[in-house]
This record gives sequence, C-alpha cells and structure tokens, in this order.
Amino acid sequence: MRTSRIPGFYNLPMDERLEIVKEFAGLTDEEVEVLREGKLPREVADHMIENVIGLYSLPFAIATNFLINGKDYLIPMVIEEPSVVAAASNAAKMARDSGGFEAEATDSIMISQIQVVKVPDLEEAIRRIMAEKDKLIAAANEMDPLLTRLGGGARDLEVRVVGTEAGPMLIVHLLVDTLDAMGANTVNTMAEGLAPTIERLTGGKVYLRIISNLADRRLARAKAKFSKAAIGGEEVVEGIMWAYRFAKYDPYRAATHNKGIMNGIIAVALATGQDTRALEAGAHSYAARSGKYTTLTNYWVDDNGDLWGSIELPLAVGTVGGVVRVHPIAKIALKILGVERARELAMVMASVGLAQNFAALRALATEGIQAGHMKLHARNIAMSVGASPSEVDEVVERMIRERKINFERAKQILEEMRSGKKA
Repeated sequence: MRTSRIPGFYNLPMDERLEIVKEFAGLTDEEVEVLREGKLPREVADHMIENVIGLYSLPFAIATNFLINGKDYLIPMVIEEPSVVAAASNAAKMARDSGGFEAEATDSIMISQIQVVKVPDLEEAIRRIMAEKDKLIAAANEMDPLLTRLGGGARDLEVRVVGTEAGPMLIVHLLVDTLDAMGANTVNTMAEGLAPTIERLTGGKVYLRIISNLADRRLARAKAKFSKAAIGGEEVVEGIMWAYRFAKYDPYRAATHNKGIMNGIIAVALATGQDTRALEAGAHSYAARSGKYTTLTNYWVDDNGDLWGSIELPLAVGTVGGVVRVHPIAKIALKILGVERARELAMVMASVGLAQNFAALRALATEGIQAGHMKLHARNIAMSVGASPSEVDEVVERMIRERKINFERAKQILEEMRSGKKA
C-alpha cells in the first residue's frame, strides 16, 4: 500500500531511500539519475538568469509520515539548515496518530496594482472607473485569452485611496484568478495594458503597474490535532501553549516563530521551483495585517486536553510556468508529491509549515531547540574540518559528550584520531 509512513527511513543509506521514493512516486530511471546527481544542465541555467558562471547545490531531502486530507505524501525539501526535515517528519507522525492534517485553499486570486497620482478629482475618478468596471475586466481578459478559456482570468476590480505626504494616490486593484500558475507575468501584463485607459478615466498619471505579493485573496489553511499522549502529556501541552502565547503577544518572538514556519514552507518551495521571496514577503506582511506583527499559527486545547494547531497564510504557488517548466528537479519534486494543481500544492505547504512550527514549539517547551539541532550542526562542523564519512560519527560523538561543539575542538579531535591511528 502507498504510504508515507516509513519507519527508519533516516537510518537507510541514501540510495535505499531513493529507491523507496522511486517506487512511491513512480519515477523513471532517468529521473532517479537526475536526483542522484542533482545537476541542473548548464545550458538551462544560462537561460534562467543572466551572467551565469556555474551552479550551486543544496541537499534534496524527503520528509515522511505526512497524511493530508486522507492522502499520503512524501514531501521533497531543499534546505541547508539541520533538523528541519527530521522535525517536520516527527511532527507529521504525531499528527498522523489523530488523522493527519486537514487542509484547504481558496481560489488562486492574485492582485495587480495600478498606481495613479495627481488625480484632479478623486470622487469623480472613482465614479468613472467603477462605471467602466465591466469593460475594464473584459479588456484585461482579452490580454490572456488562454487563461480565460481555461476558466481563469480577471474577476473583479477595486479602487483604494492611499494618503501620502505628497497628496493622495488612487490605487486600482485588478483581481485575477491565475489558476495553476503563480501568475506574476499575467497580472503585470494586464495592469500594463489597462494603464492608458485608467489614465484617461482619472485624468491622473499612472506610475507603477505591478503585482502585490500580499496575496491575501489566495490563502491556504491547515489544522491538526496532536494528542497529549502522542506528544508527551499534559505538561508538554501546557509548555507549548505558553510558547505560543509568547509569540502571539510579542513581535520579537513572533518573528522567529514565523521564521520556523517558513523553514518548512520555503524548503518545499525551493524543491518545487517556487518564488521563495514572494512567499516570504506575503507571509510576513500577512502576519502584520492587523497593524501588529503576530503569529501565522494558532493553538488551543480541547476538552480532552489534546492540543490543536492551525495555520493560515497567503501562498502564491504554481504548478505550471516559470521555473517549474524548465528545472528538471522541480518537475521531479512535483511528481514525488503527486500534485498537479496549485491549490493542492498550497495545502501541502501549509501543512508542512504547521508541522514545522509545532515541532519547534515542542522542542522549545521540552528539551530546548538545541538538543537535536546541535547534533546535526556538529556533523556539519566535523565535515568542515575535513573529517571523512568514516570519521564524522566519532568526531560528533566526542564533541557532544564534551559539550564543546565548535570548529577548533573538531579540528583537535580529528588530529588526535589520526595521530592515534598512525601510532
């Protein structure tokens, strides 16, 4: 049976893990080889951005145990930070005991902004725009007939007035359903095309015609129950709730709390070829939408004493176009996930963000975040001083035992080990 519950996955050799994922996702031998080598063709890279001189690799990992809306997922994650993949997998295992994650996502509505300044009569300008609203929407849809035929396209148009020290600006929002694309190019093109008409209707001057990355009409949500028995008892539940309250009411803590959420989301985004900067910008601005920066997650305790967690944030992701179309590993990552629609990808990413956040809060409320993190950090240090694969474990074990996890001590231990072998 196809399942993401794979006990001992982390203990297996890399090639055995890859074989399990191959069978789970139905990867071809060629796709397996692309993952094994982890290479982006140089000619593809040279056409993705300008001034290319080489390639940069990061680890491609799999988080296990995820059950989302009753479906099993293996989660591809690309990240350099230790403990993130393990934490997400462990949290998903705990949620799985109570049925896994429930997730949903709204339609893929993106906002394109048209900035109008020096408007002689704001009220009259707004009246004229709204009188022509249907024509403006129809004109926008003529700029992307394929999107319209597929069921997407411009849906609505709104007008806002924003005050500045130089006088008020009129901001026109065009709301566009971009379906399975992230949609930046589409909405920017529509805004560019409407700008001359907007100028004529308002008598003002249009400057910016650009997407907003505060995609608050394109939200993903997830929730899960973490039973007190699965996570360590009532004391752990209480500790997590106090950790959550700290973040909810203190923006200094909330910034790190939300960074942990994005650890998981951005790792999936990197693997699947998403615009990580847009996702970060949207998430953090959404966290401050009330005027005070706060948490993207919420936690509460039910009548049985079990812990519940939920998350809501904008996730403008795509399964077509952009990097997804050209990067071979991004294509394979989506195949491993088994998703074809952007909404499903957003639901998966929201669930991973919640799992990551829960894992961090549980660690902070119990043994502290450093216990697991530092062991993996110690491995990085051991490798950085030149320890071979057969030497790494001993260097790590000695640093942890001595509680001296630093570059100099790792170097000393390695020298001692090698001199002892020579003797």
